[in-house]
Amino acid sequence: MEYLEITDIKEKSMITNKILRKLPEWFGVESSIIEYVNEVTQMTFYVAVDKQEAIGFIALKQHNEITSEINVMGILSEYHRQGIGAKLVEMCEQNLQKGQVLTVKTLAATHPDRHYAKTRKFYEKMNFVSLEVFTQIWGEENPCLFLAKFI
Repeated sequence: MEYLEITDIKEKSMITNKILRKLPEWFGVESSIIEYVNEVTQMTFYVAVDKQEAIGFIALKQHNEITSEINVMGILSEYHRQGIGAKLVEMCEQNLQKGQVLTVKTLAATHPDRHYAKTRKFYEKMNFVSLEVFTQIWGEENPCLFLAKFI
């Protein structure tokens, strides 16, 4: 397994599109996929590669001097629970200075989706803490859980 930073805009978009389309349980809304594919071009982007194939990625958006956000992360299902997500998050953390804050948004526990229950468990394992649930971001039917971690 290799972990690389990708700077090429087209490659970032291609990897994001390829992986998100193979994860319909998490990324089933076409307009959201297109938005992510376009957004990642302007972000720090790390990829996990196995046998010369991208199998996971993470895109880090810097909001200001002290706050960065995991904008989107996707790992092919067959590679889940192998430490790949943890390694990608660690790469983001290494990009930040002590005292900075790393944030992420995901679907809140008040929504019954079992796939996002796994996502929340992952972030908790990575020492993120739940800060607040917002219904204004993605709507009442998709409550947004805002998590953060101090570096």
